[in-house]
Amino acid sequence: MGQPQDTRYLIAPGGTLRGRVRVPGDKSISHRSIMLAAIAEGETRIAGFLEGADALATLAAFRRLGVPIEGPDRGQVRVQGVGMRGLRAPDGPLDMGNSGTSMRLLAGLLAGQPFPVTLVGDRSLSRRPMRRVTDPLGSMGARIGTTAGGTAPLELEPVARLSGIDYRMPVASAQVKSSLLLAGLYAEGETCVTEPAPTRDHTERMLTAFGYSVRRQASRVCLTGGGRLTGCRLQIPADISSAAFFLVGASIAPGSDLLLEGVGVNPTRVGVINLLRGMGGDIELIDRRTAGGEPIADIRVRHARLHGIRIPVDQVPLAIDELPVLFVAAACAEGETTLTGAEELRVKESDRIQVMADGLAHLGVRTETRPDGIRITGGELGATGEGSVEGAGGGAIDAHGDHRIAMAFAIAGLRAKGPIEIRDCANVETSFPGFAELAAGVGLGIREMRR
Repeated sequence: MGQPQDTRYLIAPGGTLRGRVRVPGDKSISHRSIMLAAIAEGETRIAGFLEGADALATLAAFRRLGVPIEGPDRGQVRVQGVGMRGLRAPDGPLDMGNSGTSMRLLAGLLAGQPFPVTLVGDRSLSRRPMRRVTDPLGSMGARIGTTAGGTAPLELEPVARLSGIDYRMPVASAQVKSSLLLAGLYAEGETCVTEPAPTRDHTERMLTAFGYSVRRQASRVCLTGGGRLTGCRLQIPADISSAAFFLVGASIAPGSDLLLEGVGVNPTRVGVINLLRGMGGDIELIDRRTAGGEPIADIRVRHARLHGIRIPVDQVPLAIDELPVLFVAAACAEGETTLTGAEELRVKESDRIQVMADGLAHLGVRTETRPDGIRITGGELGATGEGSVEGAGGGAIDAHGDHRIAMAFAIAGLRAKGPIEIRDCANVETSFPGFAELAAGVGLGIREMRR
């Protein structure tokens, strides 16, 4: 995807976050805006599109599927929809880069197309499990080949028809739910998905914005295939998953007072706010409003003394992407924080439970991992761990190419006793282009080194 091969962050210890900041557009919503605009009839104008590598991989894929797209230009994108049956066979494999969302959702959307297509990804994405979507899609009649281990490349073959299914998900996953609903657009009859716990509902909300009927009742969502989508205008809110780093940073750094502008506060995404408030965080939602069917607000966050908590299992799906930086909050809190029911973290861009535990150990934080979670003993982040940089009182952290790990440990620098060097950070560009510059602008002592 053209990213630099070696990007490192050098983090100076201490600091305070103050001022106003707007983080980039929501990644989940940016993906879906391109996908649905592409198969809609007429023009869709998108504002606030995230120009990160993951969302750009989705955009590039639909260009190769024959969809005319102008932009992005400072977050503005114009898509000329080709309708439900207007996609065309690409001239080769579609490269999803590092984006699991792109691969899993496109597997569903393309399962009912009349042409073959292959989805590939980078080394990290090619290790991530795909049977969680390919198996239920197979139950609908899709033909999707994977490796023997159930990973990418995904090879989709055209089929005569797809049939709607009534699927009860064994594990809460917005990506699986969305993939099946997108396949359901092309299926005969009704497709229903029942969730074991609430997950983000951006697909359902956006389908409604494009004029497609979606029926929701408690944990069950259904749609009937064969309808049509109509182009519209979409305003994408700032991404709460990106805002989470600043919510935690301002909470843990004494003297901080930060306003985050125009953040999406979809009820299925506010786990990070719920959990920080549960730890004693000082977080205020201001000027609540709605844009494109999505609730947004400005968020004011100030420093507070945090205490450890037992993270409620029902909050895990609402904060799954924000848990790495919440581990940093736990490391700075008084007492212990325990997490269970989060097996999903082990199959993200990295094994986020183990990688975070290893990095925290380098900063002198005691943790105990388990298959589905972690226990973190809070207190000051120090430099007594095995990875300390000799003479500097800091730590050297390997982000393992995982954007959320890299940014979480950058925020940890606000309470560290010495400098932190974070290696393998290039993939931050996938979700948060300009992170280092934006963070430095509100008070984080961060230098980005590229080679």
